[in-house]
Amino acid sequence: MTILSSKPHGASVSEIEEQVHGLIGGAASSSIRSYLRLNSDSLFRREDRGIYALREAANGEYSRETRETIGSRSYTFGRASLLEADCFHWLRERRKNSIHAVVTDPPYGLVEYTSEEQEKLRKGRGGIWRIPPTLDGAKRSPVPRFTVLSPDDLEELAQFFFEWGCALLPALVPGANVVVASNPLLSYLVSGALARAGLERRGEIVRLVMTMRGGDRPKAAHEEFFGVSVMPRSMWEPWLLFRKPIEGRVQDNLRKWKTGGFRRPSGNRPFGDVIPSAPTHKSERTLAPHPSLKPQTFLRTLIRGVLPLGEGVVLDTFAGSGSTLAAAEALGYESVGIEKDSRYFDLASNAIPKLAGFKNGLNYSFNL
Repeated sequence: MTILSSKPHGASVSEIEEQVHGLIGGAASSSIRSYLRLNSDSLFRREDRGIYALREAANGEYSRETRETIGSRSYTFGRASLLEADCFHWLRERRKNSIHAVVTDPPYGLVEYTSEEQEKLRKGRGGIWRIPPTLDGAKRSPVPRFTVLSPDDLEELAQFFFEWGCALLPALVPGANVVVASNPLLSYLVSGALARAGLERRGEIVRLVMTMRGGDRPKAAHEEFFGVSVMPRSMWEPWLLFRKPIEGRVQDNLRKWKTGGFRRPSGNRPFGDVIPSAPTHKSERTLAPHPSLKPQTFLRTLIRGVLPLGEGVVLDTFAGSGSTLAAAEALGYESVGIEKDSRYFDLASNAIPKLAGFKNGLNYSFNL
């Protein structure tokens, strides 16, 4: 961003790489090229083959999203701070060893969160988002169709999470838990990328919930193959569990950094890797109409556990509706959220106080 802000007519990829190396040292060429490609719909425009410039509005000024990534808006509620920014840019500026846990539900198909696909979703035209028909008078929420991703899309997905893991690692304190929502079709790619980035895999947390994915009969042949499901009906959701490697023994890390484990639900019960849940209720979706909103009951149970001593800062780099920040606020934890979509930033700013005060979310049990 800094480099191209001084080059209104753009620069070649090789020029950009040279200046990036001068600013931050040895960054992989593939990482620089991937960053330009991933953000070409929002922050950059491609002038010609291998030539990029900052995206401008019709009046010649920088677009709103570009300006706010350079100088982001912010919103604060209680101990929760929300920033409108690109998380990669923010992580590069973040002080080292300052984040104690990450809980995030990222755009793990990536394609569905481009400006083009988001506009289709907001207009109800679908695109990669499957808009389910009304069932018994109830309007069902749209879900992304990850079965349509191409090999290039999958490669881009893995590269995105590798770069995200690399950017995240310095900001984490040793022993910081990193919990990332995924789905059974793509979790292997995300998990492999985060491991390559240097994070230590610690398993998965299972959100035990019936979703709308899978279970369908063959399209246009549902009567002929009435007894066949193309894919199993999804009854669980994987949340990948990683941590930054600890310093010394766990007890040493706990004393110094307050991290390295999970907070137990009670003195005689360990934190478990299966959390019974339910689809997000309409009452919560009314407060925060985001397509991938997770219920406060589940999030508060999860977030309570990620800070083993109940101390530290919880980060959500893909804040969306602000539900992670709201759950942290309800528990009395300090939190930071990053969201680069200006519409979701506005949504979250309005939703965080409401979700934090959502009473049904307080009725979770630590005796499951």
